[in-house]
Amino acid sequence: MTNSVAILGSTGSIGTQAIEVAQMHGLRVTALAANTRVDELVKQARQLRPELLCIADESRYSALKEAAAGLGCRLLAGTEGLCEIAQHESTETLLNSVVGMVGLLPTLTGIAAGKPIALANKETLVAGGALVMKAAGEEGVPILPIDSEHSAIFQCLRGNKRGQLKKIILTASGGPFFGKTKEALRNTTVQEALNHPNWSMGSKITIDSATLMNKGLEFIEARWLFDLAPEQIEIVVHRQSVLHSAVVYDDDSVIGQMGVPDMKIPIQYALLYPERLPCPTKPLSLTDYGTLTFAKPDYETFDCLTACIRASEIGGSAPCIANGANEAAVAAFLGGRIPFLRIGELVNAALDQIPASPLTCYEDVAAADHRARAFVEEMIREDGASA
Repeated sequence: MTNSVAILGSTGSIGTQAIEVAQMHGLRVTALAANTRVDELVKQARQLRPELLCIADESRYSALKEAAAGLGCRLLAGTEGLCEIAQHESTETLLNSVVGMVGLLPTLTGIAAGKPIALANKETLVAGGALVMKAAGEEGVPILPIDSEHSAIFQCLRGNKRGQLKKIILTASGGPFFGKTKEALRNTTVQEALNHPNWSMGSKITIDSATLMNKGLEFIEARWLFDLAPEQIEIVVHRQSVLHSAVVYDDDSVIGQMGVPDMKIPIQYALLYPERLPCPTKPLSLTDYGTLTFAKPDYETFDCLTACIRASEIGGSAPCIANGANEAAVAAFLGGRIPFLRIGELVNAALDQIPASPLTCYEDVAAADHRARAFVEEMIREDGASA
């Protein structure tokens, strides 16, 4: 159980809930970092008085310097600032909830400094899972998952023999478009895609949930976290988001973790591990739900999910390529440059046309990510030229 935490992505959904958990249990917040939201970051700093304050978008540093005048925090910017927080002597546990590939280098830096990682940044393991898990093993650093699904699996594995695990059941809400066909989704608007039925998340993650890319990323993440083969992961659509995931043992016993759809539960478990203390969330009443439903995913309509499973099977840089292509495509969709269904088409095209290669260092990951993003941008330019 940690006494203090540094939070990367503090103004996002995970970050704000992590602050709530930290305050409830008397954990000191030693550092805060946000991407662009200077005003929210400074408001948090006035309340929490961290030692370090970082804005990842370097163009916003002047605004941060002006807004944070007199706070007494050391001000940082960019990836370099995130990495300085990750290895700083005041950082006892690093909670990484930034969105995207930018989270990988701070995670590796924190591991190298021997800091336990409370991880909510999927892309860290999707793009660089081999590097991260190898480094964590060598340094003896725990990776404590914050995604509700991976936290559930982590909890269900406790007290049992890892060698007796048969498979895991990774649950998915199905997003806002469960049951829809590709034809029905052809004219999907950004507003419709951002209307998630169960979870309040940032725009990029919410779009990923709408395409089921989010579940594909979690599929890859689970492979690395729990050292699984692709065939040991079953994805099940569970609309109520009450069963957060489950594990199946060799005797076909199924052990699951349940709770209301509230991220404070897995956040608190990661920060207070292995303790279980009261959590600022609503208790689960199964009778209030009455019925829980389960269904198979539609792999044809939601081809981002299919792409991630394929990338996981290919290995090497393929998951990084899928992730980079998706990040570029989602940004283009949110910016009104491509239609909704084009996201999955671009991710699959990147996998088809960019050869996978081995990943031996961070630079290999960054290069694969760059190739994927450049490929997507070129495809979008071609789309515009032919329109």
